[in-house]
Amino acid sequence: MADYILLGGHGKVAMRATPRLVEEGHTVTAVIRKEEQTQEVEATGAKALLLDIEKATVNDFADAFRGKDGVIWAAGAGGGNPQRTYAVDRDAAQRSIDAAVQAGVGRYVMVSYAGAGSDHGVSEDSSFFPYAESKSAADAYLRESDLKYTILGPGLLTLEDPTFKISLAPETGSAQSADGGRDTSRSNVAEAIVVALDEDATIGQTIDFYDGDTDIRELFRSL
Repeated sequence: MADYILLGGHGKVAMRATPRLVEEGHTVTAVIRKEEQTQEVEATGAKALLLDIEKATVNDFADAFRGKDGVIWAAGAGGGNPQRTYAVDRDAAQRSIDAAVQAGVGRYVMVSYAGAGSDHGVSEDSSFFPYAESKSAADAYLRESDLKYTILGPGLLTLEDPTFKISLAPETGSAQSADGGRDTSRSNVAEAIVVALDEDATIGQTIDFYDGDTDIRELFRSL
């Protein structure tokens, strides 16, 4: 079984992914920003690691990553502050990628969003623009690295129960699925993380998806 480190360990996706990874027999170190999050995170089966990723250097990240089998990026600034969005979703993400290379980790799973990319089409006057720009830059940086990466691009995140079934977006950058829906349960994103780490077919892939009707493992194996 593998030893993973998960950034954004107290987030809604991470708090669903961690118990599933532990259930599969993996070890998870969950990176958190606030000490008061420790008890809740460790109740999922993870070991909590206190690290402010906005301020962490490449060496700080590398020290945390060393000896791990994979890095999972499920962190985010949460919007509302463009400066912090760029600092976390772009700059810290890129430092974490450099650190994974430096630490010799190899495997890296990035949670992005469906439609991310240089052609995201978000207007500069939109509050979403800093996030779109940041994710575009971070995803591109990961693709250009030597890491065995998978980029997961869910649609609009919901708190619906898991179905473990998804549909691929008709094409990367698509705004919605073929049937017009674009919601994605956070629990399905969590399961996608678990399955992506298991399935070598996802390596080197950017996978945009929504809640759908195909089993996640079946779909990922067919890529």
